[in-house]
Amino acid sequence: MAGYTLRDWYGSSMADTGVVETLLQRIEKVDGGADSLEVAASLGVDHQVIVGAVKSLQALGDVISAELRSSKHWELTEEGTEIAEQGSHEARVFNSIPLEGLPQAELMKLSFGKIGFSKAMSNKWIRVDKSHDGGPRIFRTVRTSLAPKRVFLDRRDDSVQGDGAESIQDQVREKLLLAKQGDAARLDEKEKNELKKRKLLAEVTVKSYWITKGNSFSATVTKQETELTPEMIASGSWKEKKFKPYNFEAMGVAPDCGHLHPLMKVRTQFRQIFLEMGFSEMPTNNFIESSFWNFDSLFQPQQHPARDQHDTFFLSDPSLAHHFPMDYLERVKKVHSEGGYGSQGYKYDWKMEEAQKNILRTHTTAVSARMLYKLAQQEKFTPVKYFSIDRVFRNETLDATHLAEFHQIEGVVADYGLTLGDLMGVLHQFFTKLGITKLRFKPAYNPYTEPSMEVFSYHEGLKKWVEVGNSGVFRPEMLLPMGLPEDVSVIAWGLSLERPTMIKYGINNIRELVGHKVNLQMVYDSPICRLDS
Repeated sequence: MAGYTLRDWYGSSMADTGVVETLLQRIEKVDGGADSLEVAASLGVDHQVIVGAVKSLQALGDVISAELRSSKHWELTEEGTEIAEQGSHEARVFNSIPLEGLPQAELMKLSFGKIGFSKAMSNKWIRVDKSHDGGPRIFRTVRTSLAPKRVFLDRRDDSVQGDGAESIQDQVREKLLLAKQGDAARLDEKEKNELKKRKLLAEVTVKSYWITKGNSFSATVTKQETELTPEMIASGSWKEKKFKPYNFEAMGVAPDCGHLHPLMKVRTQFRQIFLEMGFSEMPTNNFIESSFWNFDSLFQPQQHPARDQHDTFFLSDPSLAHHFPMDYLERVKKVHSEGGYGSQGYKYDWKMEEAQKNILRTHTTAVSARMLYKLAQQEKFTPVKYFSIDRVFRNETLDATHLAEFHQIEGVVADYGLTLGDLMGVLHQFFTKLGITKLRFKPAYNPYTEPSMEVFSYHEGLKKWVEVGNSGVFRPEMLLPMGLPEDVSVIAWGLSLERPTMIKYGINNIRELVGHKVNLQMVYDSPICRLDS
């Protein structure tokens, strides 16, 4: 069996080779074992270098045995180290005040002024003369007996002393020096906690290895083969080789593959919820829609602000649509301009050229209108449950929460005799599957639903109620011109896809989720979506 020195095994990495050889020599000489922290200190190398050597030896088999141990000790923070060298804030404040005093404003300009002032006042080392001519002035404390005693700071040892036998020491610095020297055990818990509260001292957990000889311990290590080659089999040399054992618990190399955008992951979860509730998906592949289907069929008047250019994207080519179900269009025109079906309408001059204008659809409710019209053309009405999740477009100002293009989730149920109570029940079932159980409903207004409700949920993180969707019962002025039976009601609700996605993945700016500023690494790293249900 071929023998290799560690220098052969580690190749050109001479520094690592020397550390490993020294580590093995140290273990060979001691009986009980060696602590990795002590070895690192004695060699003058970083502890992680020794940890790396331990792991390398462990990979070679049972050369060494390493037991992971944890211990706690106290360390000075960066500020604590500064105080141990220069004295506490309060002592440095005292030391900065001459016998004739110092204006308080000048003292506060010092880096240690504010903290040191309050501590020195608490220790009664200094006093403030607020009646001084030049404004508040700080003096060292003067105590009067038979003769005045002025307290002063000895710059050699930072202790505060009086003219007589009285001496006030910088105890904070003394305690920190003890901790720095490794004698923190001499401090009681109250003292350590006080220094910790001032962020001068920190309790640190240190992990190290207790290293002992393994069953196969040797100063020279036999190289372990990692592959069985055809040459080994042909020559029979494999019989004399020592092979590195396979780790069947190790993760394999991740295969290169595509990654779903977070929006698509959340969309998949929403789609699954709708399918579990027995809904059918509506076709939503027509981003371009006529104003008739997007607005007029929903009983939204032609002078409504939402139909203005500052809210809607109008197409220039082709600018107009020409194919409509004319009998249905005439009924829509009549209910707008004259009324009907128990409604007085809007009483305005409905214009065909407005209904013909092509736009980028502002909501997927236009698709719902097409599907309900198609349903009404059946010989016999059958109850249905539809849903859609797709893009809509609005001419909005871009900011952290708004885009000109976003996704709308919509659910529609058509059946005989549906009421507002049915809508609330379906909403509770739907949002419960999303993990949202606390719901409130607030009356709202929509041109095509009456009654209408905004849906609010209690956000446990924000500790307040937030709007999560909109809902309502479609108006008869919308349904009856389509040809649906009078006793059929349609309930519907909708919400955006972006808002729950941003909450789920902790994204605060929608432009980091959609658009040219998206960080592709975020797409790679985002986990699969699991809504808390």
